[in-house]
Amino acid sequence: MYDFDKIVSRENTNCAKWDAVEKGLLPMWVADMDFQSPPEVMMALQERAQHGVFGYSSGYGDWFEVLIQWMRKRYGWAPQREWISTSPGVVAALFMLVRALTEPGDRIIIQPPVYRPFYYVARSNGCELLENPLYFDGNKYRMDLEQLRQKVDSRVKLMILCSPHNPIGRVWSREELLALGQFCLEHEITIISDEIHSDLVLPDYKHTVLASVSKELEQNMIVCNAPSKTFNIAGIPASNVIIANENLRSAYRRVLRESGLALPNVFAVTAVEAAYTYGEAWLDELLLYLEENYRLTAGFLAERIPEIKLVEPEGTYLLWLDCRSLGLDDKELDSFIKEKAKLLLEPGTIFGTGGNGFQRMNIACPRSRLLVALQRLEKAVRG
Repeated sequence: MYDFDKIVSRENTNCAKWDAVEKGLLPMWVADMDFQSPPEVMMALQERAQHGVFGYSSGYGDWFEVLIQWMRKRYGWAPQREWISTSPGVVAALFMLVRALTEPGDRIIIQPPVYRPFYYVARSNGCELLENPLYFDGNKYRMDLEQLRQKVDSRVKLMILCSPHNPIGRVWSREELLALGQFCLEHEITIISDEIHSDLVLPDYKHTVLASVSKELEQNMIVCNAPSKTFNIAGIPASNVIIANENLRSAYRRVLRESGLALPNVFAVTAVEAAYTYGEAWLDELLLYLEENYRLTAGFLAERIPEIKLVEPEGTYLLWLDCRSLGLDDKELDSFIKEKAKLLLEPGTIFGTGGNGFQRMNIACPRSRLLVALQRLEKAVRG
């Protein structure tokens, strides 16, 4: 039994979420959790720190083996060992993959509203951004492949997929991924699938690793995932880059070496091994706790703040709040959230096209803190 109700002070720890914000605001923004990591991870790091010598790493230990076992058990699909490379983080991997796989003037597809760094990545290496906005029917988002079909041309080389999708919380179905994969195969577009939230899926849904959809697609894409969101170790530089295609893999590893990032952080190896080996029971309890936080939020909004509509999530601990009925423009909405509700959320506008009138809220915190946030929001709306 793990205590997710425990309040852990993160202030004065050089913490982006708590220390880089205006005093008096309750931070429910950046995507890390206010829970301690699994005890086994903390113990492993403490033991490694007590050794006292932190020289260069010589390899990855059991990192790749425990990742393979984790993915096989959780998703029914696992990479071969030689397919696995690493990166300090998924965003760093995205930048390196664009360097490895594109030329200036190539076009890269993203599907907004989407994680903000995708915009920077898609414009890197002299590339041109191509937006294919998700279709929203007022309740649920879906990919619009017919719209995309009208936009693609021979200059489109890559698509960056967010799966599960941040900030809207969609967990793409196998059928949706198959349709997308076939489209990209037909148009010779390589997919980079950011699956960093893949372990954080609500009970009624199932994450599908894009590479598992078909053998043909497996050779036309890259999976990027990490233990960082799952086990709340985002401050430790560790992510996985899984590439079945030998040519794509060689291109990525060349850029990885040229960037001076081929050797892992000494604490990253320890944390990854412990998390994937011993963290499953902790994660399973976490998912139940997050589900209850979601249900609390959904019920509270429906009963007490119906002006704010929750887009029903399928995964992640990030909720997408439709605030358009408040009748505020985006600048007014941001001021309302900060100055009246005394909350720090993520404005929908930072997620690009389709984000106007929305706010993203992180509910990965003790329930008592979540309730305070909801009460502040209610007071602001009613005040």
